[in-house]
Amino acid sequence: MNIERIYEDDDLLIVNKPPGVLVIPDRFNSEIPSLNRILESELGQHIWVVHRIDRYTSGLVCFTKNEEAHKYMSRIFQERYVNKFYLGLVNGRVIPTEGRIEKAIVEHPAIKGKMTTAKKGKPSITDYQVVEQWPLYSLVQFRIHTGRTHQVRVHIQSVGNSIVCDDLYGDGKPFLLSGIKKKFKLSGHDEEERPLISRLALHAWKLAFKKADGTDINVEAPLPKDMAAAVKQLNKWAPKD
Repeated sequence: MNIERIYEDDDLLIVNKPPGVLVIPDRFNSEIPSLNRILESELGQHIWVVHRIDRYTSGLVCFTKNEEAHKYMSRIFQERYVNKFYLGLVNGRVIPTEGRIEKAIVEHPAIKGKMTTAKKGKPSITDYQVVEQWPLYSLVQFRIHTGRTHQVRVHIQSVGNSIVCDDLYGDGKPFLLSGIKKKFKLSGHDEEERPLISRLALHAWKLAFKKADGTDINVEAPLPKDMAAAVKQLNKWAPKD
C-alpha cells in the first residue's frame, strides 16, 4: 500500500491516510493492515501514534519517531494547541452557512459504538463554514477544538444534516451521479451504477502547530479523488442558485 508522506523530519511523520485503513490494529479487525504497522515496516523502526481518525475517514495522521517528541505532541493535542481542520461532503444545505456547534458529547445510551449530544457529556466545540453549496449537498470545512469520538459526525447531525454515506449518523446512502444528473444512463458495459463515493465523505484536511523547537508546521492533504470527483460533478450537473 502506497502511503503518501506529507511531512517528515527526525521527530515527526505526517501522512495522508487512505479511507478504509485503520490507524492502529483493533481486536475486531486484526487481519486488516493498520497504518502504524505499514509505516513501521517501511521505516524499519518503531513509531508512536499521536492521534487517530476513523477508519473510513481519509486524511492527515501524525506520528512521532521518538518518545520525547511523542510526549510533546500528545501534550499539545490534549491541551488544544493544534489546529485541526476537516472537509466533509454533507447531505442538504447547512443553515446558517457558518457558525459554532457547542454541544457536549456522550456515548449513546442504547447503541454501542455510537455517540450523541447530551448535557451530561464531555464539552465539545466545532466551528464550521460552508465552502460550496448545491441544491442537495454542501461542502463544509470543520475546525474541531476538542477531539471527541465522531465529533464532526455527531455535531453536524445535531443541526439537521449528515456526512454523505454515514450509516451511523445518516442514511448511509452512497453518492450516485444519477442522483444529480438528469437523463442519467449507464455505460454499455455496466450492469449497475458505480457510486462516486461509497465511504464516509470526511477528510482530515489540515494540521497546524508549533514543534518543541518553535518551528511552525502547517500541512494540508488535498481532497481525495472520490470527494473531488463528486464536487466536480456537482458543479457540472447541480448548478448553484
